[in-house]
Amino acid sequence: MKLLDMIDEPRQLHQLTRSQLVRLCSELRERIIDTVGKTGGHLASNLGVIELTVALHSVLNAPEDKLIWDVGHQAYAHNLLTGRREHFDTLRQYKGISGFPARHESAYDPFTVGHSSTSISAALGYALARDHSQANYNVVAVVGDGALTAGLAFEALNHAGHLNTRLMVVLNDNEMSIAPNVGALAEYLTRLRTDPALSRTREEMEQLLGRLPAIGDSMLRATDRMKKLVKQLVVPGMLFEELGFTYVGPIDGHDVALMQKVFRDGLRRKGPVLIHVITQKGKGYGPSEANPELYHGTGPLRASRAGEDRVSSYSQVFGSKLTALAEKNDKIVAITAAMPDGTGLSQFQLRWPDRFYDVGIAEQHAVTLAAGLAAGGLRPVVAIYSTFLQRSFDQIIHDVCLPKLPVILAIDRAGLVGEDGPTHHGIFDLSYLRMIPNLNIMAPKDSRELSDVLQLALELEECTAIRYPRGPVHDDILRQLGVTESQPVEIGKAEVLSTGADITIVAIGAMVATALEVAAALETRGFDVGVINARWVKPLDEKTIMEAASRTAMLITLEENVVTGGFGSGVLETLQTHGMLSKVRTKRLGIPDVFVEHGSNGHLLRALQLDVGRLVERVIAFAHEEGTVGSVPNRQRAGFLGAQHN
Repeated sequence: MKLLDMIDEPRQLHQLTRSQLVRLCSELRERIIDTVGKTGGHLASNLGVIELTVALHSVLNAPEDKLIWDVGHQAYAHNLLTGRREHFDTLRQYKGISGFPARHESAYDPFTVGHSSTSISAALGYALARDHSQANYNVVAVVGDGALTAGLAFEALNHAGHLNTRLMVVLNDNEMSIAPNVGALAEYLTRLRTDPALSRTREEMEQLLGRLPAIGDSMLRATDRMKKLVKQLVVPGMLFEELGFTYVGPIDGHDVALMQKVFRDGLRRKGPVLIHVITQKGKGYGPSEANPELYHGTGPLRASRAGEDRVSSYSQVFGSKLTALAEKNDKIVAITAAMPDGTGLSQFQLRWPDRFYDVGIAEQHAVTLAAGLAAGGLRPVVAIYSTFLQRSFDQIIHDVCLPKLPVILAIDRAGLVGEDGPTHHGIFDLSYLRMIPNLNIMAPKDSRELSDVLQLALELEECTAIRYPRGPVHDDILRQLGVTESQPVEIGKAEVLSTGADITIVAIGAMVATALEVAAALETRGFDVGVINARWVKPLDEKTIMEAASRTAMLITLEENVVTGGFGSGVLETLQTHGMLSKVRTKRLGIPDVFVEHGSNGHLLRALQLDVGRLVERVIAFAHEEGTVGSVPNRQRAGFLGAQHN
């Protein structure tokens, strides 16, 4: 029988021998590879921290002790050891185990995570709450070296060192986050991990300095200055020491026994401790060791992906178009926050390395850097996932839009992103961006519109946000639905795909294809339905919206964004401004006021009643609210005038 099959709670690890812990690590690695091979997920990062996870749980008393992961996509071994083994095959599946720690899922997950660089702040909060309540539990934060490129982590380190409370931070240094880490900090950690002489010298030097004589006050001050100077030259980890932490390391992150010893010692210390652990991303799985970036987040490893390779994604279309435009415009520069591959910018990076900036996990800096570049006369394009762009909200307002700087925000992964779940769905951007002055917002329905609006945005001296979904472009689907040509993209101009007297569906971005399918289904039920591709959320094409409101009985808005403050709200505001609220029945359809769980997009759309079948039912039900039966030949018979609005 496998050891793993007998582990129901992590405290059982306290009873295992050193050889049993090594065997358990092997079984965890095998189980994670097998499960991710079936369900997809984050592979390389999890394989790299198995020994670290086992070592931590073998010395901690969770859930009384608090173990807080940063980002959380490396917590699969933690899940297996904390009572979720029997359900681990449901990882990232609809109604299954989350791919990220979540407070609602387990008492062993003290903090819900998904965005980078939050763990030290959260752990400090727990430590202060412990001290305030006079409790005695341990608090440990596990943070990756990539997360230290974000300012939030250093704000927390600075505060924790100042307060001098009991806290242990484990720096998991695998030399990369999703893309290789960049910046001075990465170089600093590299020096620490690659120079064994520094580690050997530390203890000897501190002992020697401690024996230096001190004769008189002046000699004492001179000696103290010399001690500090020499320590800065030869003692590793001085950056963290100066922030108030006791620094230990670097140590081998795959040696369970060594880590147990170091962790126990760290937990006994009274103040904040940072333990620098060196791990190998993808450890134990050959393909992942060789290419950890490729295996950071994967689909099912055993599924055939040949078809996917032939279909362009929106990210690829964006990257190709931007690279081509840069051939003709040497002022174009590209910025990403540790996501060159995910955002499609790797080809731009290869072609124009001197015009490409990867700032690391620092979205706030990315946006303000772009503002500075734009103020200096360049044309920066910032490509960031929607969920991570949230972190730069203030910078968009204060640094870009207030001074009217021509920055382009390329918002990738907008809408639902499937199995990554609530921390990663990009369902809020239309709402939080729409209220900002001096900002154009556009969502293309297909690859052609994405290419066209990118070119148009670079010709404007204005800030423009372009949001597009994860995955394959919708071109083939739209062609099958009869959309073979597109009207030229003009700022603030919608595209009327069809007109209808009964219902007009005004859709934005990825939902345009869905709107056409819904319209076709409604036509078979006797309704005369029109579809408008809104294209622009801001400026909204008020003329086209008013014309549709004047000729149709019902107006339906459709978006893959929360309805609160989203695209549909903009349409309602326009109707109110023009005195049309009492003249056309209007319903907003989109994501309700909830955080959407993880699962395939198909499952999630059905659960949210945003799949074609449920949308058809909802529209028909709305049409029948006034007692109408069957089709809606005209407004008077349907009794729509003066109806209530949603």
